[in-house]
Amino acid sequence: MNASPITSWEGVEAYFTFADSPTAMMIILGVAALVTVGAIIKSIAHENSTYIDYK
Repeated sequence: MNASPITSWEGVEAYFTFADSPTAMMIILGVAALVTVGAIIKSIAHENSTYIDYK
């Protein structure tokens, strides 16, 4: 099962638009960390309010 249209990797040059910019990588890392921490805090708040409602 070979569904990939790429048959050869010869001559392929990988490029990552933000790979050579530490500032951009730190911004992406910061946003990812904020989203993760925000989701954890929001879920804790939701669980606490739900617990109070059904207490």
